[in-house]
Amino acid sequence: MSPRTAAPVRTDRHPVLGGLAVLGYIVMLVPILFVVAAAFSGGDNLRFPPDSLSLKWFGAAVAYKPFMTSLVSSAELAIVSTLLALLIGVPAALALQRSTLGGKGFIQGLFLSPLIVPELVVGLALYQQLIAGLGTSTFVALLVGHTALLIPYAVRVTGASLALADPLVEEAARGLGAGPFTTFRTVTLPLLRPGLVSAALLSFVTSFNNVPLSLLLQGRTFSTLPVSMLDYVQKSYDPMIAAMSTLILVATILFAFIAERTVGFATIFGGINK
Repeated sequence: MSPRTAAPVRTDRHPVLGGLAVLGYIVMLVPILFVVAAAFSGGDNLRFPPDSLSLKWFGAAVAYKPFMTSLVSSAELAIVSTLLALLIGVPAALALQRSTLGGKGFIQGLFLSPLIVPELVVGLALYQQLIAGLGTSTFVALLVGHTALLIPYAVRVTGASLALADPLVEEAARGLGAGPFTTFRTVTLPLLRPGLVSAALLSFVTSFNNVPLSLLLQGRTFSTLPVSMLDYVQKSYDPMIAAMSTLILVATILFAFIAERTVGFATIFGGINK
């Protein structure tokens, strides 16, 4: 039977799988809804359901100086580490997709290995080698760790974008006399644009929300927002932490919406499995 005449798969024939999928959505979404609802509490204690509704804790979260200072630090770290990850990952993805060298699977495995090693192990190694051993600053250690953590996303997502692109277009440009740099600038880079945007947004959000690596490498003069929130919740039990979490959730959803409207997550991440 050809693909055009194949009957669609009926999901109602698998009620167990459907039930498990619904259960999975409930497990993921219900705790988030509890946090969002608690953020609008008018009381002084974090509880669900809230006694009354108010927006005062959102104002308190924005006015809390440690949160705002660590917010700027997290944004700076995420931006710089994302740029470094793209500078390393994009050439690696181009080499893996376009070159004819052997051992591509092994090389790709090396670039994806930071996803396999536990972040606590990576953080401890960086602390011993960079901070305790070489005396580097907290920001440098965090930058190295976050960049290593983001390189797999840059390689995989941009590689998926290249896999979806037709290499004959680049060959045609070279055949018409375009040099390597001109071909990359006028042909390859526009083909990479969806992957670059998706990889950049995904890397930024991953770095910004990172806790294990940042927790081990934080210092007195530099701390990320998730670590500051973790420190705060150990000392206070008011809805301000829920309000800040809700603001981060809204910003993350906004990032995802921009990426979907700009390039389409389904197009890029669908190519990862090809």
